Order: sequence, then C-alpha cells, then structure tokens
Amino acid sequence: MTTQERTPSHGEGPLPGDDDRATGAIRIGQPIRDRRDILGKLGWIAVWLIFLAPPVRDLLSDRHSDWADAAGWLGLAVFVGTYLLLILRNMVSPRSWWLVGGILVTLAALALTLSLTLGPPWLVLFVYVSVGCGSTLPLRLAYWAIPATAAAMVATGVHLGGKPSMDLIVPALLSGSALTGIRQLVRTTAELRRARATVAHLAANEERLRLARDLHDLLGHSLSLITLKSELAGRMLAADHPDQAARHAAAVEQVSRQALVDVREAVTGYRRPRLAAELAGAQVALTAAGVTAQLPAEPDLTGVPEEQESALAWALREAVTNVVRHSGARRCTVEVLRRETLDGPMLQLVVQDDGSGGSGTPGNGLTGLTERLAKAGGHLEAGRAPQRGFRLVARVPVTAAATARNQEGDPVGSGT
Repeated sequence: MTTQERTPSHGEGPLPGDDDRATGAIRIGQPIRDRRDILGKLGWIAVWLIFLAPPVRDLLSDRHSDWADAAGWLGLAVFVGTYLLLILRNMVSPRSWWLVGGILVTLAALALTLSLTLGPPWLVLFVYVSVGCGSTLPLRLAYWAIPATAAAMVATGVHLGGKPSMDLIVPALLSGSALTGIRQLVRTTAELRRARATVAHLAANEERLRLARDLHDLLGHSLSLITLKSELAGRMLAADHPDQAARHAAAVEQVSRQALVDVREAVTGYRRPRLAAELAGAQVALTAAGVTAQLPAEPDLTGVPEEQESALAWALREAVTNVVRHSGARRCTVEVLRRETLDGPMLQLVVQDDGSGGSGTPGNGLTGLTERLAKAGGHLEAGRAPQRGFRLVARVPVTAAATARNQEGDPVGSGT
C-alpha cells in the first residue's frame, strides 16, 4: 500500500544514487526509469493486497448467489485495478488533480457499494481508500479525508447492523497517516538528492574557477617574462653579442621549465606560491622589462596563515605582470605592511607604478584576484594612483597576537 512520489520533473537530469541499481535497493525519492523499477515497486504494493483476504474468503464461502459472487468478483477486480491505477499514476507521471479526485471518488463509491451489498467483510476496502487519500491528496486535505474515510467505514458498519472492530478502524487511520509521513520522507529524500547534486556541481565549478585563476596568473607572468627575454636575446644577436643572447636564452629555458612545473602543480591543486619567492621573481621580471624596482626585504610573515600569504603572493604576481605588460612604467614600488583597520589587523600589499594608469575596466586577472582574496578573508583595491600611474592594494587578515609582536620591533616591510 506504499507509494513513491515522482521527482524530479522531466528535464532536471539524473540524480545521484544510481548505484542503488547495483545493490538492488529501492530508489527512494527518485523517478521510475524502466520496467525493472516498476516491477520492484509493484512487488511492494502487492504485499499489502493481503488485506483483501476477507472479501476473497467471503466470495469463496458460497454465502451468496452465483450472480452475487460474479458481481462481487467483478467489483473486487475493478476496485483493485482502480487502486493500482491511482498508485501507479502517482508514481510514473505528473499528477492531474481532477483525475486523482475522480479515482478517489470511484474507490470510495465501490467500497461503499460492495460493503452495503455483500456485507461487513468488505468494509476493509475503506482502508485502501484511506491509503489512497494519504498517498495522493495534498497534506492539509489528506488530514481531513483520512478521518472522514474511517468515519464513513464506521457509519457503513453500523448501518449493516454491527460496528467495525478496532482491527479495521486503526489500520484505516494509521495507514493513511503513515502514507502522509512517507510522502514527506520521500520529498525530503528527493530534495537531499538534488541538494547533493547541486553541491557537486558547485564544487566542480569552483575547481574550474580555481584552475582558471591559477593558469591565468601563472602563464600570464611566465609568458610575459619569456617574451621579454626572447626580445632581448634577439636584440643581442642583432647587435652581435652572442654571449648576452645565450644568457637570455638560458633564462627563457629556465622560466619555461618553471612554468611547466607551476602548471602541473596548479592542475593537481598543490600550487601555493610564497610571498618571498614572488618578491624575488618580481625583481627579475621588472628588471628585465627595464623598470626600476623598489621592493622590500624579505617580510616577516609570522602568524600569517598559508592561505593568506598565498593570496598576497598571487596579488603581487598579477600586479607585476600588469606592470610589465600594460603600463609602460619606468618605476614600480612594492610595500608589505601591517595595518590596524576596522576589520582587525591586516597584512597589506601595495604595488604602485608611474605608468599609463591602465583602463578603467578590470580584466580577468583582477576579477580572479578579487575572488581569491575574498576566499582568504581579504579584499582588493585597484585603480589609478592619485598623481600618476596605477595603484593596487591587497589586504588579508592576520592574527592580532602576531601583529602585537611585530609592533614591538620594526614594520614588516617598507620601500628600500
């Protein structure tokens, strides 16, 4: 007598849990896919048809005339067919409320007619009517229809000269009520499956975004440096300085090999650049581009979590790449400082150049950098400098204890 609700609607795609087929489990909260699912759920429904034993015994008892027995068998067959139509309609296709209501009215009419004409053994049919109400009607309506069905069974029994026993009243009430609970359980299970699919989809999207950000930052920096070194090597060859050209070519090879390593690490998710290494790389890239670099000494990162340091390192890489590729700057200043802000202690990276100031629209690099800093609890400010050039400020939170220890000595970093 149990049933499953159809979920989800057509077009939503498969839901997780397809491994249930391999284990032979009933796929709770999922739509029927094939004949095997229909047969499996029909098997569970057929178990509860054992409650039809009293009407069957009544027909086999020779208590009625041949015409009455024939009418009884026909009525019972129509009742069972209508009941299965209601349950299967509820499982395999979207519900049409007018059709569901018509089927329920038909079941109730058959139960009443067969009980009045063939006697008390047929009162058990009202239990199936109660189950149909609990499995198909809206919950608020089902809470009224189930007691009404039980009351109709009691009234019919009294009219027949007796009173239905608790063996019928309790199943009529509990079976219908249990079906309303099962429907809510199925609905919750379906929602959990959809939520799990959504979480998996979001995780995949997040991984794609991470990979896109890492590859953009890694390859943008490395390819810019390779381009600069290649141009310098070409100039040295044209000027008949093969030794200097060879050095630049060797630098191109070294940067290319490191880029391959970085890409592999990014793809596998282990790429976490360090701020000190990025400062050294920034010095090389800016010098190769003919930009006068003013960078701090190796900063003290005591108390700075690895994720926050990595976010600042990415910010420095992106900022230096933009200086080399787009700004046309002749001078670039980098500062790493600790600041007390309204949001608490922050480690701040400032990169400022004297170039053209860039365009007013942020590109993919700055957009990805903003997302990366936000994940680390920080934020990004980027735009034209007050006098000339472009200024990028990235901040990430640090522990208050580390900031207090640092304030006892010198600042973390300043221009040198």
